[in-house]
Amino acid sequence: MRAIWTGSIAFGLVNVPVKLYSATENHDVSMHQVHEKDGGRIRNQHRCQECGKVVEFDDIVKAYDDGDNRVILTKDDFEALPADENDDLEVLQFVPNDQIDPIMLEKSYFLEPTSKTPKAYLLLRQTLEDTDRTAIVKITLRTRTRLAILRVCGKVLMIQTLRWADEIRDVDFKGVNSQAKISKKELEMSAKLVESYSEDFTPEEFNDDYQDELRKLIDAKIDKGETLDLEKAFPDEDENEEPSGDVIDLMEALRKSVDTSRSSKKGSNRSGAKKTSGKTSSGKSSSSKSGAKKKTG
Repeated sequence: MRAIWTGSIAFGLVNVPVKLYSATENHDVSMHQVHEKDGGRIRNQHRCQECGKVVEFDDIVKAYDDGDNRVILTKDDFEALPADENDDLEVLQFVPNDQIDPIMLEKSYFLEPTSKTPKAYLLLRQTLEDTDRTAIVKITLRTRTRLAILRVCGKVLMIQTLRWADEIRDVDFKGVNSQAKISKKELEMSAKLVESYSEDFTPEEFNDDYQDELRKLIDAKIDKGETLDLEKAFPDEDENEEPSGDVIDLMEALRKSVDTSRSSKKGSNRSGAKKTSGKTSSGKSSSSKSGAKKKTG
């Protein structure tokens, strides 16, 4: 990994030197567009709709258009803005973990301690764990000031950038205000269904089936080329299944779902999952953390 930012976590008189690394990566198979007839690469061109000429990247600027007025903004205009070039991750608040709504979370980054004696880093990590707190911080990445959270992830500190409050849409769907009556039996059966699916979450159990099958297809085409029989290589597993009718009785649907879940839970694989030995990513038995306090944020 390569650090994309170097600075310090700053709160009060405490200063924790750190480096920032992207915590995630895209696992999708990388592809590009080609001409089906001869396999030639398709190149994108930026063409001006006024003069019809291809425009070089260095000659492209941004513009704001509200329908009545157009304002062209050059590179000099952006450079004139008072961008914050502070190398500090400024802590604004420490808040309870459960006050962070997941809808606000964006990209995740790991923080590496860079001090020769990382005691301050370890102290901050332990304090956040012991107090069940998340830090609200401000950071400047690529000249843009972002709001983010600073939290504990295993043995490391990490930040996750946040959407601003005005970026979350207000919605008022008609269905959520319905006065439909939910019976006690329906609620009890629904709770049983939830319980029958209840487990400790282990992300390593689940695979991206689409990407796995795409890699299988690419390997098969490399091996057999255009002679590949797609129907034999990828048979339709659903073609022999009988279509299910519309669900009319909610209670009956819940009851059947509970029975099906209980009977198929042992010895069968879920779609998109692989068998494991029942251990979590930390190597501990999942039952050992069933009573542990859950932390969010």
